[in-house]
Amino acid sequence: MLIATDLHKSYVTPRGAIPILAGVSLRLQPKDALAVMGPSGTGKSTLLYVLGGLEAPTSGTVSLSGVDPYSLPEPALAAFRNRRVGFVFQDHCLLPQLSVLENVLLPTLVAGSDGAMTGRAKELIAQVGLTDRIDHRPAELSGGEKQRVALARALVLSPELLLCDEPTGNLDPRSAETVGGMLLDLARSQGTILVVVTHSSDLAARMPERRRLLDGALTAA
Repeated sequence: MLIATDLHKSYVTPRGAIPILAGVSLRLQPKDALAVMGPSGTGKSTLLYVLGGLEAPTSGTVSLSGVDPYSLPEPALAAFRNRRVGFVFQDHCLLPQLSVLENVLLPTLVAGSDGAMTGRAKELIAQVGLTDRIDHRPAELSGGEKQRVALARALVLSPELLLCDEPTGNLDPRSAETVGGMLLDLARSQGTILVVVTHSSDLAARMPERRRLLDGALTAA
């Protein structure tokens, strides 16, 4: 279960603190899927970073399966992010010199997993429909194919939480529809909690739960 309680986040500037999150709370179970919508600059990405252990809140708490990531020492926090949280960003962030298979396997290398994970990676690549591209480099892929690789990479260690920041923002409508469907289907099939921030009403409509982030707080969409 993911529990966020009264999250506040401010950034200190020479002109004073700028509030971004102002009392965000949520509770999500495995297989839950939430879309967070809102205008640019409202703090949607910041919320993802706080939930995923990338950026500590100014106040409030985050707990994933009973673990507060911000109570962990840095090495344990890094392991928490690698093993228990998957990230998919608007820019797929693939390494250009690596093949599809090698990109998907990257988190397993960081985690110190052995070669048995290659089978898991190949299974996910098949699930996102890219078996025939498994040895291709990112430059040989379309935008939608790159984002499907990023999705497989995010799920290769079977994370409890999948966080997606505008995952279809750079895609054409057909690719966006394909990637959006795969996000929900794969997360549900693995029992993963899914949180997506997006401007896309089409993508948000796929999610069973929808909220809007305005003035630092979550409201009904």
